[in-house]
Amino acid sequence: MRSIAAIRHQRGIVAILFGVAGTLVWNSGAAQSYPTRPVRLIVPQSAGGSTDVVARVVAQRMTETLKQNVIVDNRPGAGSLNGTELVARAAPDGHTVLVVAASFTINPAIRKDLPFDPVRDFTPVSQLVTLPHILVVHPSVAATSVKELIALVKAKPGVLNYGISGIATSTHMAGELFMYMTGTRMVGIPYKGGAPGMTALLGGEVQLYFATISTAIPHIRSGKLRALGVTTTKRSVAAPEFPTIAEAGVPGYEHSSWVGMLAPAKLPKPVLAMIGDESSKAVQSQDIRALLLRDGLEAVGNSPAEFDRIIKTEVAKWAKVAKAANIKAN
Repeated sequence: MRSIAAIRHQRGIVAILFGVAGTLVWNSGAAQSYPTRPVRLIVPQSAGGSTDVVARVVAQRMTETLKQNVIVDNRPGAGSLNGTELVARAAPDGHTVLVVAASFTINPAIRKDLPFDPVRDFTPVSQLVTLPHILVVHPSVAATSVKELIALVKAKPGVLNYGISGIATSTHMAGELFMYMTGTRMVGIPYKGGAPGMTALLGGEVQLYFATISTAIPHIRSGKLRALGVTTTKRSVAAPEFPTIAEAGVPGYEHSSWVGMLAPAKLPKPVLAMIGDESSKAVQSQDIRALLLRDGLEAVGNSPAEFDRIIKTEVAKWAKVAKAANIKAN
């Protein structure tokens, strides 16, 4: 006759095996049954911006390929934290997904009260697009290259002003990263958005700006501004004639705005694979790629693993820059 201990041990093994089997059944059938209802793409910003535009073109294409409605749900507020937290707390079944901007990796560096962890609480799906910035100066600035600008700023520390579209925005962090890597000091002048900042630059109120390419190109072409370099590691598809800041004098410099897709943590791998594949195909399709490029948005559509590396790298990078510059949320 078996001992009670032996019986309990056997029951324990059966329970474990049952649990594993149940997981395997779910994993094998998850992709086949997904989605079972409409999918919400939560955009934690107002309608009309770059993040919203990307979400809507992806939603339209995924509605066609998934044979289920994919709906954009704008949830602005608290600097994009409200909508982001909503996804962090959602069920990890692929029916609630986040489409968010690059501020996702900046917020942890400047806010100590985040209601979520950007690494622990999310499953990266894909970086959908990248939006390069370009360093432009007013014609009155006596610098025609990145190296000349660095020399000028070092000779006159704290004299030159650069426009920013708000504290801890991409335009701000691009400038802070530049100063951090070159040992220079300029003064960031905040404006209520990119348009007022560009107006200030054109009027000579500030001397330089890390502007989005789509905003700056018309003024560069007309001669009202001088371009010194783009912020990405590769030259921009929209303006390949301009060097990168890295190749023009600051090796290793890299910064760009981006829009990416994330899901709640612990998303089943078959569902992740399906969402990642469909969203990547959407932005990489010829018609959508061309449509996005009109606004300076360059299609990416990389893998979950690649996007995960980008997020972790940027979280660490901005933590160092924010600490060195003593940047905090308003």
